[in-house]
Amino acid sequence: MELESNFVTERMNQLLQERHWTIYRLAKESDIAYSSLNNIFVRNTVPSVLTLEKICSGFQITLSQFFEPDTPIVANSDMLSTDERDIIETYRTLCKSDKQLFKAYLDGLAKR
Repeated sequence: MELESNFVTERMNQLLQERHWTIYRLAKESDIAYSSLNNIFVRNTVPSVLTLEKICSGFQITLSQFFEPDTPIVANSDMLSTDERDIIETYRTLCKSDKQLFKAYLDGLAKR
């Protein structure tokens, strides 16, 4: 299967828009140089597998979820309530430091 660069950049753009993120924010979350990520968009090139794994890690999704755009990131399962899905989606929009604060707050509420 030949991977089209348009799909990769379009999917990355979709995920950025869903999270209201910039390329800079993705670079920080993925631990990838901004210039490297920006080149993917400007030159419309396909990133290496390692880079794509870092990008997915930054988005907190799997490679499988990246390549299945019709699959919701938080599955509509009976195991998660609407409130739980909302919390997860909100959590994913936070920066790393805010995620740590959120986790510490939850730990405090749970008295852990």
